[in-house]
Amino acid sequence: MKIKLIITIAVTLMFSVACTKLNEKLYDQVLADDYGKSSGEIETIVGRAYASLRGFSDATSNAFPTCEYVFFLDECVSDEACIPTRFPGNNWWDGGRYQEAKFHTWTSSNLMILSSWRYHFIGIAKVNQVISAIDNSNQAAEAKSKIKAELRGLRAYYYLRLLDLFGNVPIVTDFVNNGLPKNSTKAEVYAFVESELKDILPELPGNIIYGRITKNVAYTLLARLYLNSEIYVGQARWKDCIDACDKVTGYTLEPDFFTSFLTNNEVSKEIIFSIPYDHKAGTTGNYLSSMSFHYNQHLAFSATGKWPWSANGMCGTPGLYKSFDDKDVRKKSMLAGVQINLATGTPILMGDGNVLDYTDTIQEFGHANENEGVRLKKYEVKDGEVWERDHDWVLMRYSEILLMKAESLVRLGSAALAQPICAQIRSRAGLNTPADIDLQFINDELRREFLFEGHRRTDNIRFGDFFKKGWNQNVTPAYRGIFPIPISEIAKNGNLIQNQGYN
Repeated sequence: MKIKLIITIAVTLMFSVACTKLNEKLYDQVLADDYGKSSGEIETIVGRAYASLRGFSDATSNAFPTCEYVFFLDECVSDEACIPTRFPGNNWWDGGRYQEAKFHTWTSSNLMILSSWRYHFIGIAKVNQVISAIDNSNQAAEAKSKIKAELRGLRAYYYLRLLDLFGNVPIVTDFVNNGLPKNSTKAEVYAFVESELKDILPELPGNIIYGRITKNVAYTLLARLYLNSEIYVGQARWKDCIDACDKVTGYTLEPDFFTSFLTNNEVSKEIIFSIPYDHKAGTTGNYLSSMSFHYNQHLAFSATGKWPWSANGMCGTPGLYKSFDDKDVRKKSMLAGVQINLATGTPILMGDGNVLDYTDTIQEFGHANENEGVRLKKYEVKDGEVWERDHDWVLMRYSEILLMKAESLVRLGSAALAQPICAQIRSRAGLNTPADIDLQFINDELRREFLFEGHRRTDNIRFGDFFKKGWNQNVTPAYRGIFPIPISEIAKNGNLIQNQGYN
């Protein structure tokens, strides 16, 4: 099932284009004039647009949503994860980009910020290219409209992400125009995302189609837009968020929380939208586990030691592990404590001869021991894996719909209505739910439920924690609620204006 899906929908791509000139041709994927006339050919073309979700690596940056540096950026500026500089040596210093992220002192030359910008805009360029090809095809107008609805939904996903990350970004929908784009305001990007999603809803499939843009996906995106509306444009839209959530149907919470994170997680009835991966089909970029575990962790996962090498990078922030109740099944999303060699039954040793014992503390962020920090273990890890993992990367789950609705109800003063919604999620986690819940409870529950899924920066900003003093973080000025436009992109495009507060 997964291989068929990958082949049909997600053709592996390599990109090498400048992100500020969004209409630049992708020369490895230029479509022949006589291609795209049949429905089968059109589906293949659409698959290329979906494949852009998996990102790329080139001489300029790594831009993978599962890892370097898109996911790294989302997580490292939040209160749940970091990448400390490891001792001995200067492992993971990497020009100080992770220090900037944790300290909230990033500049417009930070490579993670550039990677995230390029990831989203190259995805948009691919969508625009495919829409142009469909417009020039021999398909009937009605068929074109339905096909383009999915693509516009995918483009709206990218633009919602850009609104959240950068705010004032160019809106480009034309693949043919050779002009360099100008910034649009946050309000204009917000209005574009909303209008696109509303406009395509009648054309989108109403049934569940795994890995595709459907009505359910569009309503989930609208709910996200409205949940954060007060941050984006200064207008709270909690009731609109609830209404959008109520229109997402056909999904259920999996009894086992970790079903959505199995290697074959396409079986999950909770996943609303994901990025399919299968290394046998040539997919790349899905190697987050190897970026987190210690160099010798393979000995704990394979009796023969053949599990892939690890880089000993990303970990949880101090106190994260202890913040979870021991009865909470979601605590198993983190790997902590002494690691045991499967072949010998004895503790694994680090290079210095000490036991590999993952701690919930980091004594010095710029000079951390190899074992400090709990590790990311939400997705299934098992013997026999290769570097490129086969689990699909989860972008939206039904539990998000429930918690978006619950939060909106609390903010509207109806906490009693939100309590039974939260109870569904808490019950699955093995926990009781307080009779009275408030915004702090919702905030904490969001971190527990979506740990290491890339949500936390947005939640931190919405709840205000992003700007408060924290671990290795001073008070953060409001302008850092969005990132700067990469300086290298401004150098290529003189029409771009830097976000306020940045150089």
